[in-house]
Amino acid sequence: QVQLVESGGGLVQPGHSLRLSCAASGFTFSSFTMRWFRRAPGKERELVARISPGVSIPYYADSVAGRFTISRVDAAKMVYLQMDNLQSGDTAVYYCNAWEWGSDYWGPGTQVTVSS
Repeated sequence: QVQLVESGGGLVQPGHSLRLSCAASGFTFSSFTMRWFRRAPGKERELVARISPGVSIPYYADSVAGRFTISRVDAAKMVYLQMDNLQSGDTAVYYCNAWEWGSDYWGPGTQVTVSS
């Protein structure tokens, strides 16, 4: 059974950091592109970061480039999103996604709220 479970969300003050984790199971993790999306209230879902299998250069949305870092540990079937210098505009539900041709899996999401 395929599962993606996010953790690490919460309430944080502007300028602070959070690290999101996503635990995967039930599929060949190492062959999948792993992505983090977010959906803010009243806005469309946004691709935040992407990391492909093997040695590759991660992709970041312009809105988070230089502040967020995506990483993966294939042996542990984990993907992470280190979020630094968080701003109020980063408030959203963050979703972990696993993708390859013909397969597209989602986690339930974790809430990140940036507020003073």
